[in-house]
Amino acid sequence: MPVGSIVKTLIFIVKSEDKNTPIVTLVAGDKKCNIGLIPGILNLKGVTVRPDAKTVKNITGYSIGGVSPLGLPDKLNIVIDTSLKRFDKVWSAAGHTHCVFGASYSELVNMTGAEESDQIAINL
Repeated sequence: MPVGSIVKTLIFIVKSEDKNTPIVTLVAGDKKCNIGLIPGILNLKGVTVRPDAKTVKNITGYSIGGVSPLGLPDKLNIVIDTSLKRFDKVWSAAGHTHCVFGASYSELVNMTGAEESDQIAINL
């Protein structure tokens, strides 16, 4: 399995003066999330920060290392890295550090309702 076909489900918070907005990013395993662009991609104002493990669990219901892109609260904004399209099948955490599930890129987009972005990820 190519490293790039592993979907990293990463949680961030866009902090502004009046609210904190949790964001889920789905990024290829061989890429890095371009966190500085998250607010612009989602038309939000604020600064992107990485939450601690307890906050991730409170937001998603999952522990870091097993955060699944499925079964998340409906209110969460999800952005997916379009570079994942290069794989026939991508692999995402399934709620536990030792469990994954496979899906095509389009199936993952349909299951998550993610907004597609070619800017959310950069090369490592």
